[in-house]
Amino acid sequence: MKKSTKELLHFLTHSPTPFHAIANIQSALDAAGFKQLHEDQDWGTLAKGRYYVCRNDSSMIAFSWSGNPQTQGFRMVGAHTDSPCLKVKPNAISVSQGYARLACEVYGGVLLAPWFDRDLGLAGRVSYADSKGKLKSCLVNFDRPLAFIPSLAIHLDREVNDKRSINKQTDLPAVLCKVDKQSPDFDALLKAQIKREHGRISVNRILGFELCLYDLQPAAVVGLEEEFIASARLDNLLSCHAGIEALLAAKNAANAMVVLNDHEEVGSASTSGAEGPFLQNVLTRLCGEEAVLQRALRHSLLVSADNAHGVHPNFADRHEPAHRPMMNEGPVIKINHNQRYATNSETEAAFREICHQNKLPVQTVVVRTDMGCGSTIGPITATRLGVATVDIGVPQLGMHSIRELAGVADQDVLRKALVGLFKMAPRVF
Repeated sequence: MKKSTKELLHFLTHSPTPFHAIANIQSALDAAGFKQLHEDQDWGTLAKGRYYVCRNDSSMIAFSWSGNPQTQGFRMVGAHTDSPCLKVKPNAISVSQGYARLACEVYGGVLLAPWFDRDLGLAGRVSYADSKGKLKSCLVNFDRPLAFIPSLAIHLDREVNDKRSINKQTDLPAVLCKVDKQSPDFDALLKAQIKREHGRISVNRILGFELCLYDLQPAAVVGLEEEFIASARLDNLLSCHAGIEALLAAKNAANAMVVLNDHEEVGSASTSGAEGPFLQNVLTRLCGEEAVLQRALRHSLLVSADNAHGVHPNFADRHEPAHRPMMNEGPVIKINHNQRYATNSETEAAFREICHQNKLPVQTVVVRTDMGCGSTIGPITATRLGVATVDIGVPQLGMHSIRELAGVADQDVLRKALVGLFKMAPRVF
């Protein structure tokens, strides 16, 4: 197994939430000598170097800065840190028939059936008041079998294999424990976990949390020839990892940038989502003047990297006949003339040329004309900034399931293609 594959598996396994993904990426950037910038501080005139800035602990912009943006422009990779999942409701615990259950809200377009009958952990961010009344936050990860969503036995639902439907309100509460008299105190549970993970942190009151359930099965290489990666959150942590690895590899690239946004799976409309001002704020501060920014954008290219639907061997008729991407045959250029993807002929040509120059395979996908098409941060960012954008991604199966499948070779090809992007000469779009 290649080192890059091992590192991706480790990243996937230990990034159960966007908060943890950003924390892990931050550690890697710190180790590589990147300097953190803070939005509430004056950046002044940045010297040439490598930097990153975080927002909401769940989004990040990392970049190498060489100056002269009006002539150099920016080569950008965009991806998202969030994945469809089950998030815990504020009043977390309810009791039914002597069992304490965790109340869950569906986040994004979740494929729900695979969430049943799995060992589930719990992770996310907790906000609290310390002993001095200061408001603080920290990450927690119950990295153990904590909850379980049991299926109804087939004996009690004989038509389950033919007519199964899932009620999001009544079928998804996860069993936590047996209750004799008193329901578990969820705040006390969080306090104990914070102490377990962070030692001497003083927690007076729990004030809020953003927690999600996740599958405890670690990411793995599978297949007869070990040619596939099976994991939760491949959509889209695989692209996040490839973008950061490419940025680390392209040390001398001019104004190379990786933009990792949260909340893509629910429309991107947030302060840390692609529809928010995060990227525009950072670019404006780097360029200094609006006129400089507008000139820089004309020399810039954004590669929106988000996994694509590979052809499913059991459901090939769901795919456009002449556009059926295969795993392990390279990244896919996504095209939709109704602008669900931001690719146009010029940005398609630019990415194809990058792959050609680096001797990398590349594929193309469109959806069937009689089926709806998903979207990405690509059209959103292109609309907000007016930056030339191409939508691409590695093909995968089981998208939005609790466990997805992608090709081992594709993640390496994607990383090489993004290195090629960062080293690409400026051009006018």
